[in-house]
Amino acid sequence: MTLIKAIHLSKNYQVQEVQTPALRDVNLSIEDGDFCGIIGPSGSGKSTLLYCLSGLEKPSSGQCLVMGKDLSEYKETEIADLRQSTIGFVFQFYNLVPNLTVFENMLFPQIVAHKIDEKRVEALLELVNMAKYRNYFPNQLSGGMQQRVAIARAIVNEPKIIFADEPTGNLDSKSGREVMELLSRLNLDLKITVILVTHNPDHLDYCSRKIELRDGSIVNDQPESI
Repeated sequence: MTLIKAIHLSKNYQVQEVQTPALRDVNLSIEDGDFCGIIGPSGSGKSTLLYCLSGLEKPSSGQCLVMGKDLSEYKETEIADLRQSTIGFVFQFYNLVPNLTVFENMLFPQIVAHKIDEKRVEALLELVNMAKYRNYFPNQLSGGMQQRVAIARAIVNEPKIIFADEPTGNLDSKSGREVMELLSRLNLDLKITVILVTHNPDHLDYCSRKIELRDGSIVNDQPESI
């Protein structure tokens, strides 16, 4: 089943009178169960592609379909619902609310979505080995611990897709491996589709598919051996 489809997707950024292309006529399909590693040099359009596919950015031209529907046809409230129920985000910066505990950070997306399930929160904290830190605040945790909480928070509303933009960018190599192993488990065990942007070619070992960008265009799209 195709979850996301980009059709002739282009994105330009305008700075004063200069227009800079970030994506050029990208065509791409993401299938249910994929673990896609998007790789390429800085400025190749990796994060821009991620943001357009997830609805965080609007393309300059072309289409992006999520669950068969063009994102341009969604109302703002429908986009918000999509982000609460179908899509989860993990970023380089953990974006935890500093004055909320780990447990409260986990609960927050459920409150926004009006479907509180504290047992699920507890189970996910166990899954990411953070249950005993449930009453800690983010500044009491290491970067790797914060990112594990951020990943658990991203799936608390049972999304079908996780978008991860350089999730190990602020972590040491050991914590980075732990985060990648966690994302792999979510993909293999919970059947969550993962779309990962990374600079680290070693992370492709965890992916089922490599998508390489250069100058805003896909130059390679192939399965990876796991």
